[in-house]
Amino acid sequence: MNSTIRDLLTKHGRLPVSVDTIADDADLYEAGLSSFASVQLMLGLEEAFDIEFPETLLNRKSFSSINAIAASVSQITETQQVA
Repeated sequence: MNSTIRDLLTKHGRLPVSVDTIADDADLYEAGLSSFASVQLMLGLEEAFDIEFPETLLNRKSFSSINAIAASVSQITETQQVA
């Protein structure tokens, strides 16, 4: 999952540094992720994982790191499997 997230960050994140140099727990906003880019990233994640982010996860914390994004995606997919 993290490799897919990294690919989407490369495509949508518009970061001034290489995604390959960012640790999974590094703050993506400190690395240069903008609010606009996080929305583009969210849309890419929804398409790639066939999910929809609920309003409760539409916050800065959900997109703060690769690990945070992976946790959010996992939470959404688990919720969808139960439903």
